[in-house]
Amino acid sequence: MKYPLLPLGGAALATGLLATCLAGTAQAAPDWATDPMATNNASAVSVVDFWAASNFAALKKATVYNPDPGGPRMKVGGGHSPDGSPGSVGPTGSGKAPAGRVKNVNLPKTIGKVFFVVNGEYRWCSATAVQSKYRNLVATAGHCVYDPASNSDTLDKWVFVPGYYQGKAPWGIYVGKSAWTHYDFANYEDYDKDYAFVTVYNGVAFDGVKQVTKAEYGRFTGPKWSRGSHYYIVLSKDVGRLGDNVGGQGFTWNQPTGKPVYVFGYPAAPHPDGDRPYSGVTPKYLYGKPSGKEYVSSAEKVEEHVGLKGAFTPGADGGPWLTQYSSGRRLGYVNGVTSLFGDQDQNGRYDLITSPYFDGETADIYRKAANVWSGRIVGPRGELYR
Repeated sequence: MKYPLLPLGGAALATGLLATCLAGTAQAAPDWATDPMATNNASAVSVVDFWAASNFAALKKATVYNPDPGGPRMKVGGGHSPDGSPGSVGPTGSGKAPAGRVKNVNLPKTIGKVFFVVNGEYRWCSATAVQSKYRNLVATAGHCVYDPASNSDTLDKWVFVPGYYQGKAPWGIYVGKSAWTHYDFANYEDYDKDYAFVTVYNGVAFDGVKQVTKAEYGRFTGPKWSRGSHYYIVLSKDVGRLGDNVGGQGFTWNQPTGKPVYVFGYPAAPHPDGDRPYSGVTPKYLYGKPSGKEYVSSAEKVEEHVGLKGAFTPGADGGPWLTQYSSGRRLGYVNGVTSLFGDQDQNGRYDLITSPYFDGETADIYRKAANVWSGRIVGPRGELYR
């Protein structure tokens, strides 16, 4: 992982830190951590090949990622800690609110699934596109980017697929290039900082499958597969930047916790008692006001999670909490991401979801990620860069 050196704030602090360093102990940790994912075109293309091979078999095989299947019992306590003035960055997108009142809740185009490999298994979480300088940023939970169980670097073969539905990627597949999160989550699994921002390459879409000769198959460098004496290749094209295709939600921090929110995601896992009300195939939503009470859980080092009553199950983790959501424009402001699921009355059913509180440190990490360029991995003639 790469960490910056922070400026020292005053002579006394500098003297104290110098003495600490001379004594051979660790320096103060920075607030943020960043890790490379697919660092170049060749590695990014190999990720596309992996998920697209054999008619996208890996995408279809993936199952919900649930690192804590029991669900913690969250206790009321602690408190969120605004560390400065409230702030926000507006959303981007071409959608315009229609005339008249919109009665139905329209799902945002920005939401989708992130797919990755952990311990050799194909897994997924929920996520959303969020506004950034280069329109290339995804917001999700930290545990959907870093593996808290093994304290490892980023999860393998990470991609975002907005609007994913039964093996279909209507706006393309976006390969993760770099991941940004709080130092305390990446190193100490502190779920008070369970959020992450990932820059992604331009999307790759597929123009269909073509049967070719064995010689053509051998020369082709993109996703392909064979069945007996039949050979197939997947035709690909660059579909541009994520935010240009689906828009980007706004981002906000240091806000009061009692504002109404829409929470979107793909719940899929069963409740602790085995009941399974969600399939994970289509996104769902919750609406409500966080209680104003914060939640703590010693196992996850949680001291100030924001809680919302609701029966979402794992699979929805990483999905956005949106304030000021306009159903007509399908845009709002990300004010949290689903992190944990609680069974508060111990009846075998999840009845609470929680999110880290987004403060100024969250905003700083978001801003660092939001100003990083990614690029494309498909050439102008549809060739995959290698």
